[in-house]
Amino acid sequence: MKVLPPDVVSLLSDVAELRLGLLPDEKFSNEVVDAEAIFLESREIDENILKIAKKLRIIALDGVGYDHVDVEACTRHGVYVTNTPGVLSDAVADLTVAFMLCLSRDLVEADRYSRVKWASEGELQKLGFDLEGKVCGIIGLGRIGFEVAKRVHAFGMRILYYDMFRNKQAESQFGATFAELDRLLKESDYVTLHVFLGEKTRGMIGRRELSLMKNTAYIVNTSRGAVIDQSALVEFLRTNRIAGAGLDVFEKEPIPSDDPILKLDNVILAPHIGSATVETRHAMALTAANDILAVLKGEVPSNPVLEQKDKVFLKK
Repeated sequence: MKVLPPDVVSLLSDVAELRLGLLPDEKFSNEVVDAEAIFLESREIDENILKIAKKLRIIALDGVGYDHVDVEACTRHGVYVTNTPGVLSDAVADLTVAFMLCLSRDLVEADRYSRVKWASEGELQKLGFDLEGKVCGIIGLGRIGFEVAKRVHAFGMRILYYDMFRNKQAESQFGATFAELDRLLKESDYVTLHVFLGEKTRGMIGRRELSLMKNTAYIVNTSRGAVIDQSALVEFLRTNRIAGAGLDVFEKEPIPSDDPILKLDNVILAPHIGSATVETRHAMALTAANDILAVLKGEVPSNPVLEQKDKVFLKK
């Protein structure tokens, strides 16, 4: 279990004995033998762990993504898997737009220039771009994508979106237009990804898809790193076949120190901080804790993952 806010610790301490801390694999395996609940951030949970944790009733995820948890195995073992939808949408959407603003005005380079060259070389000659009038292509118009649409609409951007389902609210409220993925990639000035990582989305943006984008376009990813073929992205950024990228997530995290993406000047990187605000992290922890409390009381949790909607497991 990770470090939790004091009020969340107090809430859980009333009903359970807590074991706090980030544990190596062998110690984690020992700790879960008698565990009824796991408050989980990023550790992988598979059949091997579930066989050891015979008393386990719930895995409460501190986040939205759950590609590191074998949900099918959890369901077989009668273990709830919950996440924290909704409470982090604003924070991730804010970061997404922050990437877009930084890319459009090249703020990272402007910062470097101010510190090193301004006094000796004078005014920075490179011009940025307005967001107003540009096309924002949103891939995945769920909770987070909707909040991104709200924000870019306020900047006067036109919105294309691609999703499995039509979002009538976004269409009427923000003038969003549904488009097939290829059209979105061809017409967008900014492409931003907000999808879960799964079989259908892993590598969904590869060389073919990147080749459809304008060479003046930017791509932003605050979802999961593996939805983009990172080696292909590096190639397109290095050769300026797209203008730049803003990335909060990567195929391997932390980024290896020898990863070629670290050497590129036209990409802005962040260490997976999409939900990293005081308010959001507290709300996420509280949401997960309340689901743990519900299950320990013999109730159904409020936020089961999609595959477990309407599932009810008997108390072990």
